Amino acid sequence: MHAQLSAEFSSTPEGEEAAGILRKCVHCGFCNATCPTYQLLGDELDGPRGRIYLIKQVLEGREVTRSTQIHLDRCLTCLNCESTCPSGVKYGQLVEIGRQIVEKRVPRPPLERLARWALKEGLTSPLFAPAMRLGRMLRPILPRVLKDKIAMPSISRLPLPPQSTRLRKMLMLQGCVQPAMMPNVDRAMQRVLDKAGIQIVRADGTTCCGALRMHLSDRDGARAQMRRNLDAWIPLLAAGDVEAIISSASACTLSLKDYGRELADDPVYAAQAARVGALVRDLSELLPQLVPALKGQLRGGGAKGLVFHAPCTLQHGQRLSGAVESGLRELGVEITSASEESHLCCGSAGTYSVLQPQLARQLRDRKLSNLAKLNPQCILSANVGCIQHLTSGTSTRVMHWIEWLDEALV
Repeated sequence: MHAQLSAEFSSTPEGEEAAGILRKCVHCGFCNATCPTYQLLGDELDGPRGRIYLIKQVLEGREVTRSTQIHLDRCLTCLNCESTCPSGVKYGQLVEIGRQIVEKRVPRPPLERLARWALKEGLTSPLFAPAMRLGRMLRPILPRVLKDKIAMPSISRLPLPPQSTRLRKMLMLQGCVQPAMMPNVDRAMQRVLDKAGIQIVRADGTTCCGALRMHLSDRDGARAQMRRNLDAWIPLLAAGDVEAIISSASACTLSLKDYGRELADDPVYAAQAARVGALVRDLSELLPQLVPALKGQLRGGGAKGLVFHAPCTLQHGQRLSGAVESGLRELGVEITSASEESHLCCGSAGTYSVLQPQLARQLRDRKLSNLAKLNPQCILSANVGCIQHLTSGTSTRVMHWIEWLDEALV
């Protein structure tokens, strides 16, 4: 499976990285068994093994076609295949390299270019929040693909904790989408962490973590956002009293943990990026530390009918499957997860549900069907995209687990 790279790529960092990944692939096909798009379409080229074959052809200098682009676009980058792969192939890194090359060589139709530009520029813009407010007003007349993304947010009436200094301080990722789409999540996290003796610190001048642009094949734009965030965070970290960078969105956490690799060749930011990546913690990772401080504080001892959907970025990207359920159970909460196809993506996958709405809805409905077998009263998750996507297909309440915990605490 080792690719004989063309001269164009053999000496580039991307080419060397791709060649190293390809050397590990034994082409066994185990990945197809857990690939969501292969399960739906049954096409070899819509599974990891087929896409690896297409990327190998691209790197060998063969013709790049619109068909290649379509098959790579259909990948959710859910990383389920990485959990399955016996050889440890970093498929996610490989498909990003392949997409970037194809993006430069295959012109997209005008409407596709417009949609992708709007997502890159719009979702990371300061105008996104007012646009969301306008969208909620116009929601009844919007097309379905947009209407599904503009659910009414839940807003807790609980006050934020008073400004006070705690012994433990953590820097919160403010992000670009979640505060506008689900403003209650960060507030809930701040209240719960305050009860556990942790103070939230914010940094001015931050932007999107870079994941959105990376998934849209704009690696240069993503790295620019990473550098901007580092400029905002490093002065706060230099003071030495911030012990971690905390994120409640599992997709963002995964992106932040990868800063060191992404900027490893940057002479100015490499060391800072590695330091930040090592300090990043998903909120799910922090939950075991919260248990001693919060135990015994649940109203009525918890609730029944709670079901957890683990986002792919949590269970396959960060390998933290089960972290939320085990932590909540330690607090005395009864919670279950789907016994069937719990590993499969719900179809959200960042911008995927906008760019590939038909496949995304099929995966959403398949996920909700499996969750419905547990007769949930409430579905909990850990990522804004998954929550919004699932909400669009069910009348059952879907919320972030930290929101539920915030409401349940005395």
